[in-house]
Amino acid sequence: MYKKIIAFLVFGLFAYSCATVPLSGRRQLSIVSNAEVLPLSYDQYGEVLKESKILTDTPEGRQVVTVGRRIASAVEKYLEENDLSDITKGFAWEFNLIESEQVNAWCMPGGKVAFYTGILPICQDDTGIAVVMGHEVAHAIANHARERMSQGMVANGLLGGLQAAMGENPSLTQTIFLQAVGFGGQVGMLKFSRDQELEADQLGLIFMAIAGYDPREAPIFWERMNAQSSGQRPPEFLSTHPGPERRIDQLNEQMGKALEYYEASGR
Repeated sequence: MYKKIIAFLVFGLFAYSCATVPLSGRRQLSIVSNAEVLPLSYDQYGEVLKESKILTDTPEGRQVVTVGRRIASAVEKYLEENDLSDITKGFAWEFNLIESEQVNAWCMPGGKVAFYTGILPICQDDTGIAVVMGHEVAHAIANHARERMSQGMVANGLLGGLQAAMGENPSLTQTIFLQAVGFGGQVGMLKFSRDQELEADQLGLIFMAIAGYDPREAPIFWERMNAQSSGQRPPEFLSTHPGPERRIDQLNEQMGKALEYYEASGR
């Protein structure tokens, strides 16, 4: 009986605490708000920057910033036109290039993006950067980290929201947050589920197209990424993601829709 009651409560919580991911339409658990998560994310991003060598004020760094701002601007315009501006309420977009041999990039909640120099040779140019940037921006727009935190709180019986959880068990709540968004100078690719990664691919393809970057370059980027890992340990950006063949097939399946957005961008 106890288990049935718990199951009923969790089902009720899911029914009344859901959000919808734009474009994909997937329903996701959301028992914490961005108003609660974003300040924690911004503090953590600041800690990462303190512990890293930032190369944003270099030609490559400015290139990353330019692409990031162009995609973020295009996405915000799209959301506004579709009455979805609330999704980015409280966002503070920031794009930084960090010196590291890791083939990696990530985005914390609220639009805090980091590129590692190790991924730039695979990107090759603005469009390659846009492939990665669109994917990372998609994680933020889809609130994947917030979803992971909500799931972690439910799994640990913390059902009253973030503030209540902090009061009830601050240590556990902090751990759940760090697991959801990464931590410290060693923060790497956020450990999203494969479904979330594929969703970020789907949204990212559209986002880069809306911003006027040719989406046909996305499968080519992943071919280069796959070649990079041949016979070696997969790059960090690839190791926690779906297999390259699967994501390339999905990108090609969605290319028709992406090209419509690309042609409409007028670039």
